[in-house]
Amino acid sequence: MALPTPVVAGIATGAAALLLLAVLAAAWLISRRRRHDRSSDTGSSSEAPPPTLAEWGRCGRTSSAPEFHGARQFSVEELAHATNSFADANLVGAGSFGLVYKGLLLDGTVVAVKRRAAAPRQEFADEIKRLSEIWHRNVVTLIGYCQEGGLQMLVFEYLPNGSVSGHLYDTGKESMTRLEFKQRLSIAIGAAKGLNHLHTLAPPLIHRDFKTSNVLVDENFIAKVSDAGIDRLLRGLEGSAPSNGSVYQDPEVHSLAQLSESSDVYSFAVFLLELITGREAAGLIPPESKESFAHWMEEHFSSNELVDPRLGGSFTSEGMTELVGLAFQCLSPSARRRPRMRLVAAELDRILEKEMTLTTVMGDGTAIVTLGSQLFTS
Repeated sequence: MALPTPVVAGIATGAAALLLLAVLAAAWLISRRRRHDRSSDTGSSSEAPPPTLAEWGRCGRTSSAPEFHGARQFSVEELAHATNSFADANLVGAGSFGLVYKGLLLDGTVVAVKRRAAAPRQEFADEIKRLSEIWHRNVVTLIGYCQEGGLQMLVFEYLPNGSVSGHLYDTGKESMTRLEFKQRLSIAIGAAKGLNHLHTLAPPLIHRDFKTSNVLVDENFIAKVSDAGIDRLLRGLEGSAPSNGSVYQDPEVHSLAQLSESSDVYSFAVFLLELITGREAAGLIPPESKESFAHWMEEHFSSNELVDPRLGGSFTSEGMTELVGLAFQCLSPSARRRPRMRLVAAELDRILEKEMTLTTVMGDGTAIVTLGSQLFTS
């Protein structure tokens, strides 16, 4: 018996509705499964925790490290507490910026605090923030600053072994540290790499006051360049004539506008000569001498009388000859003939590697140097 037309129509409409619901449900399930598969393939999830940030390296940031947003600004109270009210017991030195104190921050960080009397300046704070963004294994890190109460203070990482000059100069007293030749080469390499990093910044940062007392060493005697850019803070951002009479000063420079990377190379050459002689360069040349420092040193290095006797037999003639030759290349009166710091660092690396090889094969002290005039004939 045939069903009435209205009943057939109702059954057909209901079946169509059920079919549509089934199709929609299937489509939803397929879409969900695809999203789950994509999530599984990429390892991502909206609820997954963010990736762990890489630790900050001592020689710079890693690609996953957070951006550094300038120097930390300290209060006078914080730094007074860190240094026990700038007690004499915490006074560790004095430099161009003022007295230097050892301090301990509340987070346990040991710092060096440099303090001087000066009025606050916004330009000072801006420049400090720029300098504090310099991170390198061979550059002393500037952590922060303070401008309060008629004082300007700089907060640096603390290096327990102080400056190279404190371990190097022969003061006639028994030194607790005997810097052998390979150790002096290693210190020179660290300082060269620190200066090279400054020169590769954009724009390049000229140290302006590089000298042995501004090369510090950590607990492992890793060398770090200190006070980079401090001269700019002391003289103001406009610039002025550099101090006259310094044996480290490039003789071609008569104003700050002329300072360049080659000026730092000249200063580095004087640093190398101090590593070789173990003496302050200013005391090597007689005050009454009218000769240039470079010319006087070249004449007197025709024998080994200027080589630090404390080196004993800890070097080979090849190594010392090559180091002296490199120092005089960097000391060239012509700035255009001086090598760049990148090449200086590479050459020092080569000299040290060769020295290590020779002394491993033959033993220390097998070839005591005798410097001759042939060093300066080429």
